Amino acid sequence: MDFRAILMGVSFVVMWSSAFTSARIAVAYASPLAMLSVRFLISGLIAVIIARALGQTIRLTRNQWIAVVLFGICQNAIYLGANFMAMQWIEASLAVIIASLLPLTVAAAGWIFLGERLSAITVAGLIAGTIGMLIIMSARITGGADLFGILLCFIGVAALTVATLLVRGVSSSGNVLMIVGLQMLVGSAALFPSSLLLETLHVEWTWQLIAAFTYTTLVPGLAATLIWFLLVGRVGATRAASFHFLNPFLGVAIAALVIGEALTLRDIFGVVVIMAGVFAVQMGRAKT
Repeated sequence: MDFRAILMGVSFVVMWSSAFTSARIAVAYASPLAMLSVRFLISGLIAVIIARALGQTIRLTRNQWIAVVLFGICQNAIYLGANFMAMQWIEASLAVIIASLLPLTVAAAGWIFLGERLSAITVAGLIAGTIGMLIIMSARITGGADLFGILLCFIGVAALTVATLLVRGVSSSGNVLMIVGLQMLVGSAALFPSSLLLETLHVEWTWQLIAAFTYTTLVPGLAATLIWFLLVGRVGATRAASFHFLNPFLGVAIAALVIGEALTLRDIFGVVVIMAGVFAVQMGRAKT
């Protein structure tokens, strides 16, 4: 892996991990689902316009349209919608730790439901990740973390796990940016009626809201997505996914630095164990 690929990978995980902190700031001033719907509408339109300017087409295959709808609903609407709602009650650091379990849940679900064989290092990674999560959860629940917020985060991870398994192997055929943009528009369309049903619209027009909303729309929403697909094209999906093991540490560190969230030695130990588990699972996939 060359220096440019490493720089791209680190840039991606920093952007992705920071999204939870910016979301935590934003939901303090606006309705989470309504705000996320607007965010996806803006990001999706920008992506589609740029994709058309680059010559990408909206004419997708049947499997690509399935991927667009599944990921638009499961990733953008359910996964991110649940996380944004959860951060009304729990800290960004806890949300990012739960979200970082995705590589572990995908590996475990593939083994349970699809009969995929797991290497010894992958099994060790799953065990380590589970232990790390139990360490953090026991400390946070004892410390008064909101159980409903935690449940929402796990529902989000479960939804994205299902979508990942269902559309695994679908080719983008050169329409990467168009597919990403359409997924965002699907997510926006799904979140708007959910907002009307589940929340009372409120917005406090503060500079913190404007800054957090602009950042989460342009940086984690668009820039990180583009860097991710460029990285996958450069080094392959398995090697690119190895960068995800940095997400727990970076997510917790950014939340502590930017918004001053408390961090205990028990949290740090649990994060290190989860990072080791995620890294082991990714290495197990690479060997497979």
